[in-house]
Amino acid sequence: MKRRPLLYQLNTRVLLNERGRVLGRPATLDDLPDALLDEAAAAGFDWVWPLGVWRTGPAARAVSLDRADWRAGFLEDLPDLRDEDITGSPFAIQAYEARPEYGGETALARLRARLARRGLALMLDFVPNHVSPDHPWVASHPEWLIEGREEDLAREPQNWIRLGGRVLAHGRDPYFPGWPDTVQLDYRHPGLRAAMVEELRRVAARCDGVRCDMAMLLLPEVFARTWGERPSPRDGAAPAGGSFWPQAIGEVRRERPGFVLLAEVYWDLEWALQQQGFDFTYDKRLYDRLRAGAAGPVREHLQADPGFQERSARFLENHDEPRAAATFPPDQHRAAAVVAFVAPGLRFLQEGQLDGRTVHVSMHLGRRRDEPVDTGLRAFYQRLLAALARPEAHDGAWRLRDCRAAWPGNPTSGQFLVQSWEAPAGRLLACVNYGPTRGQCWADATFAGLEGRQVVLSDLLGPDRYERDGSGLAHEGLYLDMPAWGHHVFEVKAA
Repeated sequence: MKRRPLLYQLNTRVLLNERGRVLGRPATLDDLPDALLDEAAAAGFDWVWPLGVWRTGPAARAVSLDRADWRAGFLEDLPDLRDEDITGSPFAIQAYEARPEYGGETALARLRARLARRGLALMLDFVPNHVSPDHPWVASHPEWLIEGREEDLAREPQNWIRLGGRVLAHGRDPYFPGWPDTVQLDYRHPGLRAAMVEELRRVAARCDGVRCDMAMLLLPEVFARTWGERPSPRDGAAPAGGSFWPQAIGEVRRERPGFVLLAEVYWDLEWALQQQGFDFTYDKRLYDRLRAGAAGPVREHLQADPGFQERSARFLENHDEPRAAATFPPDQHRAAAVVAFVAPGLRFLQEGQLDGRTVHVSMHLGRRRDEPVDTGLRAFYQRLLAALARPEAHDGAWRLRDCRAAWPGNPTSGQFLVQSWEAPAGRLLACVNYGPTRGQCWADATFAGLEGRQVVLSDLLGPDRYERDGSGLAHEGLYLDMPAWGHHVFEVKAA
């Protein structure tokens, strides 16, 4: 695996729905077009994550169909909504088995092989916090679930459900009501922990990495905050102590040393999960700061510990966030993409982002609106991905460069974010004016071996080309005068 890989998220249900309409029959994983996989490989992606391949049951879909408040949201995403478009959440898993209607385990294995032939690795979902209401454990192992009392159900009907004569908790985090299409697993129970380690081992045998949904909910302090001092497991077993993740990740890695784990995580718990063994963690803080549009907080974030930076997953959208093209104005979108994806770590993009799709697709739906391709944005992303495919951006040394005022009293230098990559193969200098006004600055552009030589700076994102004196770059820096949200990724080399 590359040190700083690129991950491509696919909405499996939507793509197979669209493919089925073309074929005139239900589509399976075998029908994901070779052209889609070829395009991902050619664009420089290293991983493909087809979200939603696991089996979900009718109980979760019934909840999605019946919730009037959810349906109102579905209609915003899909005004011509039909009941058959409502598929239920892919995170209400009934079994870690590839959906039969998608071709089952054999089609999943063939997809993995098709990806491997193109140099692409397969990432799949692991949802550790909860299961669907019709999961077999509800009947066979109720002691592995959080059980409440009738008064819990009466007081908080949004957080509890009566199943099989028991009051069981919906899966939830401590800040929001429960997810009504799920039931909560009890990580205090050693039997449940052992069963979930086994589930993760089984998943790991069928892919190259997993994206772990809401991974921070399993941390003991978060679990205690969510569920308080509820009674210990009912079968008399001693409550399990410590965090689940080091044990689970350790067992998987003993069998599959190169297996990769990506954690969805929030609430400033990213570093904690990196320390517990995750290769990469969501970087929601960078996303929020880019969305706010101020360079200063972005710069502060990129000054964090280098080890943390290398294990952060950068994104501008995913299935939980609105589409980037609808969130960021066009110029800011391009500038944010340069800042986020030039930074070290895992670069995480979603299918449709490159085409400029603007309409969010609920995870409960299997169909989306038709939208035209934004050809200008697609051309920008093609150039940016080509720059990210260079060895400097994967194997080089990264630096966040200093910028100083172009002249006394000019505050616009604070809008600039300048990053560099250096490797034997070459040098890159990414310069962004991340602000709403034109700005000027002197950016540190010192590179070993260029002092005393003529230096050519060629923009990989556009036609600009400049020649500068290497000694001047070393002593004064690179003078930048750029429009609002202006951006360059310069290849820097001796003339």
